[in-house]
Amino acid sequence: MSTLSPSDYDAIRLSLQVAVAATLLSLPFGFVVAYLITFGRFRGKVFIEVLVNLPLTLPPVVVGYFLLLLLGKHGWLGALLNHAGIRLIFTLKAAVIASAFVGFPLLVRSLRVNMEGIDPELISASRTLGARWYDTLVTVILPLSLPGLFAGSSLMFARSLGEFGATIIVAGNIPGVTQTMPLAIYEYASSPGSEDMALSLCLVSVGISMVVLLLHEMLAKKSAQKG
Repeated sequence: MSTLSPSDYDAIRLSLQVAVAATLLSLPFGFVVAYLITFGRFRGKVFIEVLVNLPLTLPPVVVGYFLLLLLGKHGWLGALLNHAGIRLIFTLKAAVIASAFVGFPLLVRSLRVNMEGIDPELISASRTLGARWYDTLVTVILPLSLPGLFAGSSLMFARSLGEFGATIIVAGNIPGVTQTMPLAIYEYASSPGSEDMALSLCLVSVGISMVVLLLHEMLAKKSAQKG
């Protein structure tokens, strides 16, 4: 097994950076969506559920291509951003957005499962005491949703670390700029004689993922014990 090169360390750093940014970016949106699906009573809720979970069933390259159509130079949102001087495609920001889209369903699902386990009597008691819906949200639902928030964040973080298909479509494979660990492994695996370098990065990826998943299991057990 070969030692890691400076470009490999860049790939590791970029992977962690993308995973953290994608998770933090998704947290408020994930909480709102999970809240609406769990407690909302409105038409079209099933459609929102299907839309949220769609990235779980679509190939990541399909998600990446749709993002390319949306954020590309000729896409309706990309054209507006380009007019404002903001460029996303083939930048690290695009990798963050791609990872956020692919991992978002895992975050929402964990939050939703946690919210569905909240005792309805606690919410009813809060309303009976005169709390408005946003008071109940902040003082009851949010604190009790923290285990699901942490568990979903860890799952999304792990998923973002391994994102490949959508990332390579919208961010490319630029060493030191957008080349994350999966992209670096792909490049090594495609180059004859670089199998040892690919294995080294694979082992690093496995190690990081195991740490994150162990943290996820610990949080899940604590949540179950409290329940």
